[in-house]
Amino acid sequence: MSADSLVAEAPARSPRQVVGAYVALTKPRVIELLLITTIPAMLLAQRGLPPLWLIACTLAGGTLAAGSANALNCFVDADIDSIMKRTAARPLAHNAIPPRNALIFGIVLGIVSFAFLWIFVNLMSAAFAVATILFYIFVYTLVLKRRTSQNIIWGGMAGCMPVIIGWSAVTGTVEWPALVMFGVIFFWTPPHTWALAMKFKEDYARAGVPMLPVVATAAQVTRQIVIYSWITVVCTLALAPVTSWIYVAVAALSGLWFAVFAHKLHNVVRRGGSTNTMKFFHMSNLYLMFVFCGLAVDAVVGLPVLGWPF
Repeated sequence: MSADSLVAEAPARSPRQVVGAYVALTKPRVIELLLITTIPAMLLAQRGLPPLWLIACTLAGGTLAAGSANALNCFVDADIDSIMKRTAARPLAHNAIPPRNALIFGIVLGIVSFAFLWIFVNLMSAAFAVATILFYIFVYTLVLKRRTSQNIIWGGMAGCMPVIIGWSAVTGTVEWPALVMFGVIFFWTPPHTWALAMKFKEDYARAGVPMLPVVATAAQVTRQIVIYSWITVVCTLALAPVTSWIYVAVAALSGLWFAVFAHKLHNVVRRGGSTNTMKFFHMSNLYLMFVFCGLAVDAVVGLPVLGWPF
């Protein structure tokens, strides 16, 4: 971003519009998904209900950290956001906020999130939050996103961190179930995002972002969606030793639904038929919600865990 763009003047707006623009910078809908995974991770770590103040503080700190990462992402990607129809309404894409203000806003949110989590949760969770911000901006946004079709595979690691932050908030450590939950989100992210990218393929191509649907055929993309969907389902079942039959039943049934839907998408594309990839995109959100809600219910109910089979 050029020095001139940093000092660009935003048009006059009402206080309400300005506040709305700053909120939009944080991408609230993305934050909602991150928080949905944080709470179940905390419940599983406790195998019950942690102190409500700890949940509230972890969510507040996580929201600040996610808001920081998203605001800084909007700052870095302002040039391509203005090109893509899907992102043209973002604040910096139509100069609703001066870019310099957005940069400062994102940095301040990151600093506050670290301080808040350190004071009210613990240093480990605070450090993970900052690491997530730095990874999302410097690894995904600045390096991977515009250079490789593998961008969302590795860049999606930032979206996996809320479960690590939630687990460490309760235990002060990172144990294997937290890493499995990390894996669930890691493998779920590519098929979820590729379905969206298939819908907006021309947008990404125009902006010069090499998302997989831009550089591969639709059949190749949906084949990858099938593979990653099955890996995601297997990952969810790896939590069986620390959960009861409630979670396993939910994970198995919703996982079968998810995988079958992915196969249907691939088969339609392979036969040359038209398909609504956004249906899979929205369905994948529901799937992840089912899995993590099942995890939360299982932890709170507290039935005996299945344990290891040997």
